[in-house]
Amino acid sequence: MKQWQLFLAFFRVGMLGYGGGPSSIPLVHKEVVEKYKWMNADEFSDVLALGNTLPGPIATKMAGYIGYRVGGVIGMINGVVATILPTIVLMIVLLTSLSSFKDQPWVAGMTKAVVPVVGVMLAVLTWQFFKKANTDLGMVPSVLLMVGSVILIEGIGLHPGILIAVLLLAALLKRDQPNKEEKAERKEFV
Repeated sequence: MKQWQLFLAFFRVGMLGYGGGPSSIPLVHKEVVEKYKWMNADEFSDVLALGNTLPGPIATKMAGYIGYRVGGVIGMINGVVATILPTIVLMIVLLTSLSSFKDQPWVAGMTKAVVPVVGVMLAVLTWQFFKKANTDLGMVPSVLLMVGSVILIEGIGLHPGILIAVLLLAALLKRDQPNKEEKAERKEFV
């Protein structure tokens, strides 16, 4: 049953994720976190961050990892196939049929109408991540991280994967350092 649910979840993502990886991320979140509850929002954001640092399409990377986590190697294959199958079929069908309609105004209107919808989906997901960061880190650090990230990515042109890798490394290094309470406990013990 889990394999079937896994296939359906990522098949829906593959079918409805029009516009590539960024448009599929909110759909994966909806299926994995909200509908099937295979992971929580924190775990999903970790998978998304790590997936963004690796090369290749984000939807297939997430499908592979989540599929493996839910159903082992078969689940990984199932998730990846379910994600790419709709794209393969639709590419073959649509490209052969739409090539004759490409100059029609309704085709151009259809593609232009999708852009704002994808933008809203990404904005909603960003707001959810910001609320979670605000809860965990506090308002000031969250805003500083957000503003700093925008400046580094948009202003300086830093690749998002590099920024994510640096932040993950900083978090790992900070985790290994004892905090004030741990230092006080060590002094009492000695």
